[in-house]
Amino acid sequence: MPIRLLSETTANRIAAGEVVERPAAVVKELVENALDAGARRIAVTLEGGGVERVVVEDDGHGMGPEDLGLAVERHATSKLPEEAMLFRIATLGFRGEALPSIGAVARLSITSRPREGDAHALTVEGGRKGAVVPASGAPGTRIEVRDLFYAVPARRKFLKSLRTEADQAVEAVRRLALAWPEVGFRVTQDGREILALAPAERDARIAELLGADFAGAGLPVAAEGGGLALSGLAAQPAYTRATGMEQHLVVNRRPVRDQLLRTALRVAYRDLVAAGRHPVAALFLELPPEAVDVNVHPMKTELRFRDEAGVRGLLIGALRRSLSAGAGVAAPAPALTAYAPRTGWSGGWRRPEPAPLPDRIGLAEMQLALTPPPREPMPVPAPALPLGFAPPRPPAPAPEPAPAEHPLGRALAQIMETYILAEAPDGALVLVDQHAAHERLTHEALRAQLIEGGVRAQPLLLPAVVDLPPADAARLLGFAADLARLGLEVEGFGPGAVLVRALPALLGPADPGPLLRDLAEELAAYDEATALDRRLDAAVARLACHGSVRAGRRLTPPEMDALLRQMEATPRAATCSHGRPTFLRLGNAELERLFGRR
Repeated sequence: MPIRLLSETTANRIAAGEVVERPAAVVKELVENALDAGARRIAVTLEGGGVERVVVEDDGHGMGPEDLGLAVERHATSKLPEEAMLFRIATLGFRGEALPSIGAVARLSITSRPREGDAHALTVEGGRKGAVVPASGAPGTRIEVRDLFYAVPARRKFLKSLRTEADQAVEAVRRLALAWPEVGFRVTQDGREILALAPAERDARIAELLGADFAGAGLPVAAEGGGLALSGLAAQPAYTRATGMEQHLVVNRRPVRDQLLRTALRVAYRDLVAAGRHPVAALFLELPPEAVDVNVHPMKTELRFRDEAGVRGLLIGALRRSLSAGAGVAAPAPALTAYAPRTGWSGGWRRPEPAPLPDRIGLAEMQLALTPPPREPMPVPAPALPLGFAPPRPPAPAPEPAPAEHPLGRALAQIMETYILAEAPDGALVLVDQHAAHERLTHEALRAQLIEGGVRAQPLLLPAVVDLPPADAARLLGFAADLARLGLEVEGFGPGAVLVRALPALLGPADPGPLLRDLAEELAAYDEATALDRRLDAAVARLACHGSVRAGRRLTPPEMDALLRQMEATPRAATCSHGRPTFLRLGNAELERLFGRR
């Protein structure tokens, strides 16, 4: 078959497939154009999931009749004064493809008026451009898109439900609104106001879009270096989501879903969040335009950084510094109510009334044995593992109020021989999982020793022989040198057996059998390409779990208080090595909700 040139209409429709894949892409491109035009108020109207109708109105600079006629031509743009700036992009859009691409597959109508001039209108239907005619309108631009993909009906078959398409379009506006807090946004869907955001400061916009809970659980993140500047909020490890949708990453005012940045975020939180959970963050990165290439993805959501290692290191280092605070800085609380979007142009998001409590709460759900601490020390059996934090045990005087610098407060009682009940300085109740808490303390102690050069080992008086499946034994012996850095000295002892000569001193006298079986399983989860430090982190977490005080171990009041104090002074102590929370906080508001007082 001979080679032929495609018609301009067909070429435009092919190009539209890269830019306009769904209604959300239309909304994103049009809102970005409005922001580049200096808009301070943007209103979006959606009908039929955005397939039937999308209207974007702004109060930006507007266009005169000459510019309006050129705006729907391919490769026409006002955002590149000269071709040399192609690699110094300082605007959201720049290629001049959004409007002609939309006009190639839909019915497009544009009305625009510059601040000093008259309004004019233009229509494009299925790639056929109409004439520029006088019109009436306020300063700014109004763009209406009807019957999306009417010119290519096969594309409609690939769309999701109208509800899903509308949700994606609203999410596109949400992400842009987070990056541009000084701009007001309003979204109306089928006659209902879905989103209403007045111009605000960044912190207020974050609270409006991500919720006051995130704003309260967020830790400030800030770092600069090498021409890079990072700022924003990252949630405490106990505040997670089932997906990564609430990870908002903004680069030079552009919302992105870049894989390098998402990987750096995941690395910073590893060993802090439970498997299958995702941290929440709103992070803003600023860097020179020439240091990042935004023209590597049709939707400009992925980037290429000139100094990838510098960006990755800055992000991971800043997050780890923010996450290194001790427990109690911003305590997690159990979720007691659900939240939904707020309506109203001036207010952001609205929280509905709390869901009604059940008529009866089961005894098992509320069984908190609030017994006062005994005046005499409780009998403590000989511990199987040393606590590492236990103070002397003389009878303690009646407890005094906790100083304000102790956010976890003073211990009141031990519940079910598993949880420590404490009273914070402000009167809030704090529940601590003693095993999870001590696991994190042991983990951080082992990690600190490893960084200093190696975990201190305790030779066994009689070496222990552990029988394992041959594959597990071979795997452990293959990592013998690395395990020695962790204070665990092993050597071969015939087929399917391992001889243990020393254990980490922090673990005390422990049965090495379960520990070695778990370590073999942990090491098997990582392939040969996995970095050594990741394997060692996993091994340290497993050692910490085996070296921690177990549930069912009865503690004295001084031991409980000592555990709380160490939690407050230990980095990342809000979660255990598996990402589970180590403590929960019940303040006055949470208790009032539980008892139906509010």
